Amino acid sequence: MEQNFGNNYDHQATGRFFRRWWKVLTVVAVVAAAVSLLVAMLIKPLYKSSAVIFPTNSNRLSKAIMDYHYSLDFMDYGIERDCEYAIQILTSKRMQRAVCEHFNLMEHYAIGGAHPQAKLEKQYKSNITVKRTDFLGVEIGVLDQDPQWAADIANYMAAMYDTLCHEIHADRAASAADVMNGVVSAMEEEIDSLAKSKDESGKWKDILIADKCEQLADLQTRAMQTNVDRSLEVSYKYLVDSATPADKKAYPKRLLIVLGGMLGAVVVCIFGLLVFCPAKKEE
Repeated sequence: MEQNFGNNYDHQATGRFFRRWWKVLTVVAVVAAAVSLLVAMLIKPLYKSSAVIFPTNSNRLSKAIMDYHYSLDFMDYGIERDCEYAIQILTSKRMQRAVCEHFNLMEHYAIGGAHPQAKLEKQYKSNITVKRTDFLGVEIGVLDQDPQWAADIANYMAAMYDTLCHEIHADRAASAADVMNGVVSAMEEEIDSLAKSKDESGKWKDILIADKCEQLADLQTRAMQTNVDRSLEVSYKYLVDSATPADKKAYPKRLLIVLGGMLGAVVVCIFGLLVFCPAKKEE
């Protein structure tokens, strides 16, 4: 018995199939292209604007400025950790609420009906993206039907980043400042009480007071640093590229829509013909 171990695919059958149905497939492709083009024309174009920032070092600026023993330079661009912090802040709910309220995106996106907040959040996340660049920068990308709005939103988020960073640092610094100021006051009272005390001998009393004064000086320096952090308003980023209005749409890609529609329709048509119109067996 002779066995065939080769490829059993019948190329002639494929050729006969396309010769038989080429007119149908051509009509389907043309109709699909026309429909896809019509759909693509009906889709409102979206324009993209992007702003790129470099997050600065998130370490305490007052310590970097006032303490010459401090080894980290606050002028550095930061590290991967600072980039991750920046992305977290830029994608936070606080940033989302600020952008939505400032630009009244509920009205701008014409959102209504049931569950408007859920719809707004979905549209917001669809149109606004934040991602890390290859060089530890952060890109804020905004899609919108109005190119000027896209640029304004991206620039607003870059500016709002400083505001949120300052609020976070100021809140933590305020708590630290209250604690340090209380410790300094307590140490001053202790030194004053010790100076007025008659229980200690003069020599040991002077040594103890000197030691307490040295501790007080260190506490006052640390308290000054926390008070500086509490009121300091500096930029926590370098703005590399500000967003500008785009003059070319980013979406939709009409050619891809047309090609995808044509290919999908032809594939479906081929499967339909194979199932419902099988080729006749040759005798």
